[in-house]
Amino acid sequence: MTGIIARDLFLNLVLALLGLVVLMLPWLNPPTRSDSTPPPGNVFVEMRWPDGLQADVDLWVRGPGDEPVGYSRKSGYVFDLLRDDLGSTGDPTDLNFEFAFSRGTPAGEYVVNVHMYNPKSESFPIVVQVTVGLRSADGASVREIASRTIELWSDGQEETVVRFRLDGTGRLVPGSVNHVFMPLRAAAMRNEAPRWAP
Repeated sequence: MTGIIARDLFLNLVLALLGLVVLMLPWLNPPTRSDSTPPPGNVFVEMRWPDGLQADVDLWVRGPGDEPVGYSRKSGYVFDLLRDDLGSTGDPTDLNFEFAFSRGTPAGEYVVNVHMYNPKSESFPIVVQVTVGLRSADGASVREIASRTIELWSDGQEETVVRFRLDGTGRLVPGSVNHVFMPLRAAAMRNEAPRWAP
């Protein structure tokens, strides 16, 4: 009789443990949720340089048929610059980044440049990471066009990160991605407004 009771007790414990495991399975590996908000715009450009540096690096972009967009002209027909980061000086955070996005994808050439505006007291090189992405026409997917690391070695240096072409449907033209230098800041200097600098 004692053996039957022990066997029943053991079987009930195993069943209870199995029930707990089944109940815990959804919590052990929960489905991933995408709470992150996708970046605005159809073409988006993110530029980062090491956090905490005082150096002022600028992002310059140009869309088809438009003037360059940067710190002195933050909005154009195609692109908007969301943030002109002056480095860590006068900034409530140590984060160093600038971000631009396009409204629509008109056909033609797009150019993305970085410019060393003022290294302040920082030593060279200043390493800058730039990522350029393209959202599909239906907004369902994002494609990376380019991700490059640029080293800036002197005050006033400007480098082209990427140039590419989009067709009339917002698709990347095959073979159009290149890094051939095209100055943007010099073209914008003609209409440059005074800039606050700490």
